[in-house]
Amino acid sequence: MRRAACVYADAMDALAGLLEGPRARGAFMIRACFDPPWSLRIEDRAPLTIMLVVRGDACVVPDGGEAVRLRAGDLAIARGPDPYLCADDPGTAPQAVILPGGECTYPDGRSLKGRWDLGVRSWGDRLDGSTVLLIGTYMMQGEIGGRLLDALPPLLSLTSEVWECPLTPILAEEMVRDEPGQEVVLDRLLDLLMIAALRAWFSRPEAEAPAWYRALADPVVGRVLRLVQDDPAHPWTVADLAAKAGVSRAALARRFSELVGEPPMTYLTGWRLALAADRLRDSDDTLESIARQVGYGSAFALSSAFKRRYGVSPQEHRSRAA
Repeated sequence: MRRAACVYADAMDALAGLLEGPRARGAFMIRACFDPPWSLRIEDRAPLTIMLVVRGDACVVPDGGEAVRLRAGDLAIARGPDPYLCADDPGTAPQAVILPGGECTYPDGRSLKGRWDLGVRSWGDRLDGSTVLLIGTYMMQGEIGGRLLDALPPLLSLTSEVWECPLTPILAEEMVRDEPGQEVVLDRLLDLLMIAALRAWFSRPEAEAPAWYRALADPVVGRVLRLVQDDPAHPWTVADLAAKAGVSRAALARRFSELVGEPPMTYLTGWRLALAADRLRDSDDTLESIARQVGYGSAFALSSAFKRRYGVSPQEHRSRAA
């Protein structure tokens, strides 16, 4: 019983680590109101978008994927950057295209600016349309942790039969307010809605959690994962980790690679760089300080590894997040 409780607690700690990622900053928020037939082609390349059906129904169709039907109370989360269709029916031809930055055009490229405006953060045919969706979009990659994005499918949905969120009426009310600080209020509500939805998703049997998350239940690999996650700055070696886990180096390397999908040191490097990316985004700490916090001997060593992993320097990453 104690062992089961420990495994459950470890899984919950790992889930908390995933869910602490969403931090919206000036997210794109809108209430979409339509009468059939309607169809939107989404090409905004946003890392994550949440769609909550308040009234009526809708279909979300990823390119090359199967349509997901949503009804009132249902929710879908689309992971970018691949495009998808949001419509009353998969066969309805797109009437508008949503581009990066929230720019809207007709399918022929003409601007839609102002054409479908219905008031504060409201858009579409008419306010009392038969279909109403609340849509929130994280505009930049830095607002969502990379480890969380990697853990999600391109499109997931939750029906009202398996989840109920008390935030829906609050978000619907706050969406159309135009008061000082309203953008910050909506950002935090979007974060809470996203966290509630993802927590419900990860509790579902169809959710495909990442390999390292599932591996936490293993008595050997789970212990090693917790060691490196809890103390990334420690100068770990495979021998150190194997000794802590009570197995040989070869046994640990083989078991870790089988369950996690990569060697222990490769995982440790990825974990350290993910932490560095988050701290560059969320703090004013110097690169030297962050390097020490995540286990690199110098700012130069961190910068070199960071650029190999993400294709940009730490300074460029921080500037983009800002």
